[in-house]
Amino acid sequence: MPLHIIVGAQWGDEGKGRITDLLSADAVAVARFSGGDNAGHTVTVDAPGGPQIFKLHLLPSGLVHPHVVGVLGHGMVVNPSRLLAEMDRLRASGASVTPERVKLSAAAHLITPAHVALDQADEAARSAPSAGGKIGTTGRGIGPAYTDKTARRGLRAELMLDPARLGDRVLEHVRAANLTLERIYARPPLDAAAVAAEYTSYARALAPYLAETSLYLHGQLRAGAAVLAEGAQGTLLDLNTGTYPFVTSSSPTSGGAFVGLGLGPQFAGRIIGVTKVFQTRVGEGPFPTEAFGPEAERLRGTGANPWDEFGTTTGRPRRCGWLDLVLLRYAIRVNGITELVLTKLDVLAGLEQVRLCTGYEAGDQRYEELPWGPADLAPFRPIYESMPGWAEDSSGARTLADLPAQARCYVRRIEALTGVPVSLISVGPERSQIVPAR
Repeated sequence: MPLHIIVGAQWGDEGKGRITDLLSADAVAVARFSGGDNAGHTVTVDAPGGPQIFKLHLLPSGLVHPHVVGVLGHGMVVNPSRLLAEMDRLRASGASVTPERVKLSAAAHLITPAHVALDQADEAARSAPSAGGKIGTTGRGIGPAYTDKTARRGLRAELMLDPARLGDRVLEHVRAANLTLERIYARPPLDAAAVAAEYTSYARALAPYLAETSLYLHGQLRAGAAVLAEGAQGTLLDLNTGTYPFVTSSSPTSGGAFVGLGLGPQFAGRIIGVTKVFQTRVGEGPFPTEAFGPEAERLRGTGANPWDEFGTTTGRPRRCGWLDLVLLRYAIRVNGITELVLTKLDVLAGLEQVRLCTGYEAGDQRYEELPWGPADLAPFRPIYESMPGWAEDSSGARTLADLPAQARCYVRRIEALTGVPVSLISVGPERSQIVPAR
């Protein structure tokens, strides 16, 4: 069986977690390949007492299924404290969380309180008028951990096999970070000895979960097992192909799956791009199709429902707007997306008209493709195509024929303007609220 890759085709928050959960029913393993606990995937499962909601930040979404092995690949950066807490929460829900079911790459890198402190200090410094403005990070230490990895001074998870050695390395790491915190940011230092002792205890708890995950996944694929690669964040947050500098510090695109899991492209199967039927963004940076006022509030929701547009990790309200097909076509190209999954079609019910951004204007020029990539979107104004909306609630739809005619036209228009087929349509947060598009 090939490696099927699930990627976000927007700025993240597309609903990848629940699509991974859905497709995990036929998989042996689900592997996260990039990012850290700056990502948040919400999975809603029917239960006798009512819907059970899982909010996962590090563990792959497929672990909600009892037969799935969850892999944290070496492209990730992992905060041990948050990983252990998440494992405990999953156990409390009745799930089995054992070394047989959870495998952490020995080559993944660790996040420490020093990384978190540096991240938050740097983001605060960027808010100064002369500093160029905030990036909009989650403040979870992701960027500094990847910086240490690139500078070849990072703390790899394999150090947890020798708790004493890890403690020594963490002690040196925190002391070095303290110099930056005090001298550059005028922030108080951390207690290096206390952090080292804390990480020594994490090592003892997590060492049994360490594995050579590349070898494990290669063996599963060679044996014909189905494996899903679960992306975090989205294409437009990719360090190389995203809206730089308002990006994450890793590669959440399909190419990042091979690098972050240690697999070759010969295993490539379906590349599934998940996109909302409108556009959202958390954090800073240009957003050509952004809506404001009542229109934005209508798309966002109130926050009373977990399905509303508020960040799983940060709780921040997401910026909302209309679906941008210029950016979607770009995401399709850089990922090699073979099929699209549309989420949140139910949110558009009740609107008199729906809009699609089919191109951009800048000066007297029109663009259907970005001339220099998406790094600077500020000069562009969206060109919209309007379509009739629909009044009917589609959350109960289970077949394509159940959807209102105008909703079906909207889906087909997205296919026509992207050249990629839609395979699934989400009409609500629960597993059953999926409509096959074929």
